[in-house]
Amino acid sequence: MKIVEAKIYLVTVGNLHPILLELATDEGLTGAGEAALAYGIGGTAAAGMVKDLVERMVMGRDPMRAEELWSEMYDHSFWAKGGGAVVFAGISAVEQALWDIKGKALGVPIYQLLGGKFRDRVRVYANGWSYKCVTPDDYARAAERVVRDGYDALKCYPLSTPNPAGGIRHASLRSVDRSFAELAVERVKAVRTAVGPAVDIMCDLSGALTTDRTIALCRALEELDLLFIEEPADPFDIGALRKISERVDIPIALGERIYTRYGFRPILESGAADILQPDIGNTGGIMEVKKIAAMAEAYNLRIQPHICASPLSTAAALQLDACIANFMIQELYPYRPPELFALVDAAPECEVKAGTMPIPERPGLGVNLAAQRVAPFLWHRVG
Repeated sequence: MKIVEAKIYLVTVGNLHPILLELATDEGLTGAGEAALAYGIGGTAAAGMVKDLVERMVMGRDPMRAEELWSEMYDHSFWAKGGGAVVFAGISAVEQALWDIKGKALGVPIYQLLGGKFRDRVRVYANGWSYKCVTPDDYARAAERVVRDGYDALKCYPLSTPNPAGGIRHASLRSVDRSFAELAVERVKAVRTAVGPAVDIMCDLSGALTTDRTIALCRALEELDLLFIEEPADPFDIGALRKISERVDIPIALGERIYTRYGFRPILESGAADILQPDIGNTGGIMEVKKIAAMAEAYNLRIQPHICASPLSTAAALQLDACIANFMIQELYPYRPPELFALVDAAPECEVKAGTMPIPERPGLGVNLAAQRVAPFLWHRVG
């Protein structure tokens, strides 16, 4: 079996820009993957990286040899060693599509190829619900809606402001004034009061403040019993992360902007984090996250897979959630536009019940691209 065709889609849904790949074989099988730079800047560059990888390193190759192809992309693309978001997002998309083909060829979900299931359903937390909130009362009302919808865990961004173009803006120049810092604490207090003690709350700081100000803010939040603080510092600043973790009594989570097992190694060795958040669509793909999870298990850490893109990334994350021993909870964006969920034929986001989601049982990733929905976004075709 050989790869004979590739289609790359650069999608626009609101302010999101998913980059989707579909590989086709000479035996009629197809597989899909995603380069998960769906927000921020860099989607076009990631689409170009997928194009280059496919044209130069994937066409004509056997899709069943996913690990070999991953190693070749890592060793011989030159920019992968020490590389960042664009190159590893491209590799992730290719790798996911190869696993999708392999699962379909063998008639099994991908988790069966990675050791089998630990669990049939996974707990999820709601993200994206607070993007339009400004006042503490706004946060409280929005959080109450999330709980009414059945979620018992939610994440917010207390240092953010709504972006008129969609999404949120984080603090700039590593600084906010005293009144805004106090407002950030009041926002989280309002959420805790609204949802009660039984609901888990997470706060994402996005490395927005200097180390001293972050420590002060986190100490003010300690009484609110948070599940974790995400990215309290730049994830590459091990010294700052260690200083914060040593002085703050809240678990530290990070990893959405860390790439491959090689990038996570110094974090594990430093003891600077409690929870790792690799993104299947950015850190190197399905097997790479499996390896990162195994490394984390050896250091007694948990895994909370990050997602930020289309339902295809959600499906890939679920395949890993099923077979990771140290899985914690899955991120989810349940309030995104229906047009985003329609990009696949069975969006996992539509299957949430009581704050949990089932593991897809169809072969491969468990979802397929919806051909008519993605067709208008075709950006490049190979073969």
